[in-house]
Parts: sequence; structure tokens; C-alpha cells
Amino acid sequence: MTPVVADSARVQVAGFLDALVTVYIIIIIAWVVASLVFSLGVRVPYSRPLNAVLDFLRDCTEPYLRLFRRLPLRVGPLDLTPMVAIIVLAVGGNLVVNIVHG
Repeated sequence: MTPVVADSARVQVAGFLDALVTVYIIIIIAWVVASLVFSLGVRVPYSRPLNAVLDFLRDCTEPYLRLFRRLPLRVGPLDLTPMVAIIVLAVGGNLVVNIVHG
């Protein structure tokens, strides 16, 4: 492979990883907002599309957030787990993107 093609591939992979981290952060934020809305007592009538979206958000975020739920990140009724998880993901993702980018 020529150096120009290799550099182009690295830039594309770095861009893909950056987009992937950004989308995952957005998914975590969407799950936090949905959880907050339902914890405030808002009840939406049964809706299959809404349940599918909520199930998707929960299934995508819970494995990652579970890693941080072991830490004592609750302050009264406030759970700081998603905030810490987003910060770790942003810093770690940025570090990986910079390493791949060169």
C-alpha cells in the first residue's frame, strides 16, 4: 500500500471512530432524558414504536453504564453514573481517535 492510501485509510477509520463515539454519547443522553421523563411521572399510553425505541436505548446503554454503576456515584437521589460514563467515553474515544489518526 502506498503511504497516501494508508494515510487516507487511517483518516477514514479515525473519522468513523469519532462518529461512533458521538452517536453512542447521543444514545446515552437520550436514555437519560427518557428515564428522567418517566421518573417524573409522565405516563405515555402503550405504544409499540415507543416501547421499541425505549428498549433499544436501554439495551444499548445498560451494558456500558453497568460498568460504572459499581462505583459509588449516587448523591442522594441523583445518579451521576451517566455523566461519568460520558466523560470517560469522550476522553477515551478522543484518545483512541488521536492515536489512530496519527
